[in-house]
Amino acid sequence: MKRLVVIVALLCWWSAAFSQEAYLAKEELPDVVQCVPAPPQDPSTGFDYDILRYMWGKQQRRDSVRLEMAVRDAIWSMDTTLAILGEHFGLRVSKAETPAIYEVLTRGVATIEGIRFKPKEHYFRIRPFAYFKEPSIFPQDDEWLATEGSYPSGHTIRAWACALLMAEINPACAEAVFARAWASGESRVISGCHWQSDVDASRPVASIGYARLQTSPVFRAHMALAQDEFRRLASPDQGGREHFVKITDVIPDAILEIRYFGTYNFVGKRIDGYLEPIAMLTRQAADSLKAVSDDVMKLGYRLKIYDAYRPQCAVDHFVRWSKDPSDTLTKRYFYPMLDKPVLFEQDYIMAKSGHTRGSTVDLTLFDMATEKEVDMGGTFDWFGEESHPDYTGITAEQYANRMILRDAMLRHGFKPLDSEWWHFTLKDEPFPDTYFTFPLR
Repeated sequence: MKRLVVIVALLCWWSAAFSQEAYLAKEELPDVVQCVPAPPQDPSTGFDYDILRYMWGKQQRRDSVRLEMAVRDAIWSMDTTLAILGEHFGLRVSKAETPAIYEVLTRGVATIEGIRFKPKEHYFRIRPFAYFKEPSIFPQDDEWLATEGSYPSGHTIRAWACALLMAEINPACAEAVFARAWASGESRVISGCHWQSDVDASRPVASIGYARLQTSPVFRAHMALAQDEFRRLASPDQGGREHFVKITDVIPDAILEIRYFGTYNFVGKRIDGYLEPIAMLTRQAADSLKAVSDDVMKLGYRLKIYDAYRPQCAVDHFVRWSKDPSDTLTKRYFYPMLDKPVLFEQDYIMAKSGHTRGSTVDLTLFDMATEKEVDMGGTFDWFGEESHPDYTGITAEQYANRMILRDAMLRHGFKPLDSEWWHFTLKDEPFPDTYFTFPLR
């Protein structure tokens, strides 16, 4: 009799899952019973691990912050899931404010999560709290939860499906949104409502449903609308980040001295948009810079980076500073021979910078033998003719050092700037007309 009640309940839940006009009919979803391993049997090594993880989950409940997260993750509401993962998505998702994104997420998740019903009915696995005859963190729900199989975890499938869809809309959020979806799955172990193997199976199950979802022409059309909506509405914190890489991820030997993250720069303050001391470039520019690094390493040098991608908000900060004649804190260190208003007039500071297009880098050489910067006969961001690459008022050795850097950069597709020996831009930059503004973090 209990089995019949469960089957009826599952059919009701299936209907509810597809009440949002699913992109695929239930018959079109793969039968994961045929492709995902069965849950561990009792007794077995796998089941022993499930028990250990159940005990781990009970220990995690002692952490009030983690327990609170587990409680929030347990709310079976699509809007709650969107709010939880939306914290890392880049936009606040709602039916009113982001209708195209809301549509594809709710319908897409409703379609994918329907894949869970066949294995739940087939295996009808007992839940951990029922197995141990202990309450879960939701004792008020234990009675009815005990009547539904635990394998796989519907909550985990829902979170993972939502993360897959969000990452397709905004690839830049992938790392953060998948990390949060992973934690949401672990919350089910902490709650006592799912075994670890339930959760572990749920992520590939969601991925199987997601792969099948891609075959729906309606879904593909809606996804394109959602991606377009994101591009139009995305905050500056996210737009375009997916085209960039951290220089140190491509060139681990590069040394960073990100001047605009600190106060040792011509403004004398941390510059807007520099939230972390990192350097980023478009992937194409970073790959070319890696070839430069390989060349100079053979000569005993490493690359030292002062700046690379520069958010537009940072350039705006420079412009505001240049228009404040009373702020001359750094004049003696960076522009002693010039009046401040001239900096803007003579293009030392511009309202638009090649750095903001993402393929320009400011750098020097670091001598591995002496463990010091190479003497270039001038300092970074010095406003004056001494910074011109062809300036002759320096020693022959200093000039030769500039040429070592310049020749390596030109050899691998970069072009120099006439007024700054440290400044180079990729000739074939991928975004010659786009000025990005996401912050460095």
